[in-house]
Amino acid sequence: MMADRERTLRLLKTARGQIDGIIKMVEDDRYCIDISTQLMATQSLIGRVNADVLKAHIGGCVQQAVESGTDAEKAEKLAEIETVIEKLAK
Repeated sequence: MMADRERTLRLLKTARGQIDGIIKMVEDDRYCIDISTQLMATQSLIGRVNADVLKAHIGGCVQQAVESGTDAEKAEKLAEIETVIEKLAK
């Protein structure tokens, strides 16, 4: 199972546009709270994209390893998920 490529690209391009807008806000010395609001919106969008990618990974690569992989492949995929969870918890 792969993340919806077109949706992922569209959302990432939206985030890129938001970042360009934030850069312009900083260059124009816009109000800090307005900049912060836009930063949080962009972080939220990127978080949603990341969640989609991780769900696709679990539903595809991890599930395949659990169903038909070797013990080493299963352990590797589960270790990957543990590492991602640790990073998300920071």
